[in-house]
Amino acid sequence: MDRLAVKVVLDGAVGSYDKRYSYFVPDGLKKRATPGCRVTVPFGNGNIKKQGMIIENATIPDDPKIKYISSVQDDEPILDKEMLLLCSYMKERLFCTYYDAINVILPAGLKLRLEEFYSINGDFADYSMLSGAEKEIFDKIKEADTVSVKDLKNLSENYRETLRSLVKKDAIIKSGESKRTVGDKTAKYAEICENVTDFSGLSERQREVAEVISVSGCVSVKEIMYFTGCSVSVINSLQKKGVINLFEKQIFRLPYKIREKGIQTKIDLNEEQQKAYDSLKSRLDGEKGDVSLLYGVTGSGKTSVYIKLVDDVVNSGAGAIVMVPEIALTPQTVELFGNRYGNRIAILHSDMSIGQRADEYRRLKSGSATIAIGTRSAVFAPVKNLKLIIIDEEQEHTYKSEKSPRFHTRDIAYFRAKYNKSLLVLSSATPSVESYTLAKNGKYGYCEINNRYNDAKLPSVTVVDMTKEVKSGNRSDISTVLAQKIEERLNNRKQVIILLNRRGHNTHISCPSCGYTAVCEDCSVSMTYHSANKRMMCHYCGKSIPVLKKCPECGNEFLKFSGVGTQKLEEELKLLFKDAKILRLDADTTLSRDSFSTAFKAFSDHEYDIMIGTQMVAKGLDFPNVDLVGVIGADRAFYSDDFRGFERTFSLLTQVVGRAGRSGGNSEAVIQTNNVSDNCIVFASRQDYKAFYEEEILTRKVMIYPPYCDICMVVTSSSDDKAANDAANEIKENVIKNIGEKHKDVKLYILGPIAASVVKVNGKYRYRMLIKCKNTHDFRDLLRESMDIKRKTDLSVYVDINPETVI
Repeated sequence: MDRLAVKVVLDGAVGSYDKRYSYFVPDGLKKRATPGCRVTVPFGNGNIKKQGMIIENATIPDDPKIKYISSVQDDEPILDKEMLLLCSYMKERLFCTYYDAINVILPAGLKLRLEEFYSINGDFADYSMLSGAEKEIFDKIKEADTVSVKDLKNLSENYRETLRSLVKKDAIIKSGESKRTVGDKTAKYAEICENVTDFSGLSERQREVAEVISVSGCVSVKEIMYFTGCSVSVINSLQKKGVINLFEKQIFRLPYKIREKGIQTKIDLNEEQQKAYDSLKSRLDGEKGDVSLLYGVTGSGKTSVYIKLVDDVVNSGAGAIVMVPEIALTPQTVELFGNRYGNRIAILHSDMSIGQRADEYRRLKSGSATIAIGTRSAVFAPVKNLKLIIIDEEQEHTYKSEKSPRFHTRDIAYFRAKYNKSLLVLSSATPSVESYTLAKNGKYGYCEINNRYNDAKLPSVTVVDMTKEVKSGNRSDISTVLAQKIEERLNNRKQVIILLNRRGHNTHISCPSCGYTAVCEDCSVSMTYHSANKRMMCHYCGKSIPVLKKCPECGNEFLKFSGVGTQKLEEELKLLFKDAKILRLDADTTLSRDSFSTAFKAFSDHEYDIMIGTQMVAKGLDFPNVDLVGVIGADRAFYSDDFRGFERTFSLLTQVVGRAGRSGGNSEAVIQTNNVSDNCIVFASRQDYKAFYEEEILTRKVMIYPPYCDICMVVTSSSDDKAANDAANEIKENVIKNIGEKHKDVKLYILGPIAASVVKVNGKYRYRMLIKCKNTHDFRDLLRESMDIKRKTDLSVYVDINPETVI
């Protein structure tokens, strides 16, 4: 006889264990046990309690071996049918687990964790047979009646083994309980204890940290670690000694002050904008699940076009998702949309507190908010009646996830557009080569805007040959031309943006006497000197050590600091322009949550004359008073082994040059380079995307790179160099073998495996293999079979389909 059952996927399942398991449903849970609800289930021979999610209902024959679900954790489905299908889509195409997909969809505040609890078995009578360690834990549990596992971990290093032994002897009973991880995100702060003024009894390291806290008054642990390079253990030691108090403090929320009701002022479009809008509106009304590329030069008014589309969607009672590539752009976007739509907008990005994200997710799910605005994670927003998805600056690499599931936002948005029969708009002045090709071939819709709004002119661009600057005696990182033009702007009360896509002070520290180079012990990269905290830092693993005062190998006290970062550039500008107010924006100055909005508002209010920064200052920003942009080290990305290097460089240069002259007038840009004749520099200086595309697509075709194939990157990593290399080669051999035996129709081309460009990161060696292929179901089956290898030591393997960056 057939019975009602459910298919459940398990949290923490990997490899062959990551599949759908059948469970029967007790009569008392049948109304609540529906797809999209989380459950706890018994698993394995020991009936260990596991957390899972119901993926689908099923009817299966009665079988005594099939177990029953233990409990249902949600009163209503946390994921709907669309999201469950999306989970299956990601598992199949992205080489991730079911729960990798579930976890990326759900905000952290709505996730559940299964906590272990232990209690005494009242029938146990062989206390004398327990070991000393077992008695210690047994007594602790008996004293408290029921104890969480986290309350036992400090008793001994091997507490897990001891607990397993006690369970096996039936001395204690293990149980589990799901708990929700909701609430506001907090940060840990430190302050000196009252009446503590003498630090003489502390170690040198502890004294240094205590003095920093004493001077600061109250400071976050994150900032203490950055400015002193200390570990958490040093801070904890100071707490144990009664020198400091540690306490949780709610992190200041982003100052998004949104009016309750927005005001939809009339949008006046020019002829080009109207033509683009009409094209997109017809596709929106078609309700076929369509994709269209909106191409327009910087400052052409693409935003006005898609805001008018959002008006249409909202006024019809439907919903929309609008995405930007950087958190830095969110405040500006929120202000624009908040003024127009009021509290109908919800914001989703990773820099918000756990509680904020959970609340915004619930508002969207309930329908009280109908427009989701955010970065990559907003693509999963549970918008009711979704009819429009906008991806602004669609070419940006930040739309690709670098951890499992390694999805591209564009692909997820396409899936959702097809499911909801909605319109996906890809907007950019420098579209990705793949998107532009699909538009040219008619697979995407296409509309373009070739002129700036209100007849504003594109900046005139000067390309400076830095090799000539050096020959003329200028050793500065700022060319004579750029310095003169900055001086002119300062005299005319105009503002300047300067891009240098490298943070820190000096990027290379070496000894001219013996050739020693300061390299991170855990990564195969040089340390970067940061003048703000007088330390050398690794930009890969975050390791921080005091700056060297002499060479550790030969003792030479005259070390060479070379290479320029944003901190050094800031110093040079201050020397050249003593009265100028300079704002630096990079990862070191944006540690706090409100950093971006505060900095951009200050610059917009002309509290600063010059803003220097990394790529975060290059995209999407609109400051009317900026009419000069400078680019330092424009050709740095040319020499990478990544086939997207030229595309990224062209896009970055074009975007940052476009920040100038957006309100009209004669604006300028200065690009400093050692390769003035390189076509990438030439095309960017002319803002000529189409000429760049024609050259780039020819190279891609000859070399067989996307869009003429898919790229599959297989990466192996291990603390054992040989193990990582051997695993990569074994997978390659398996691929070749399986093609010959079972997958003869699969066509591919293998490059490597070779060591990654930065072979060692955080103590692990990395090897990568690139496979040029078509990402079909047959190919993915081939690769999964080929990756079935014996995992030695701490070996890990991951697959990235069409990576934005080749490591």
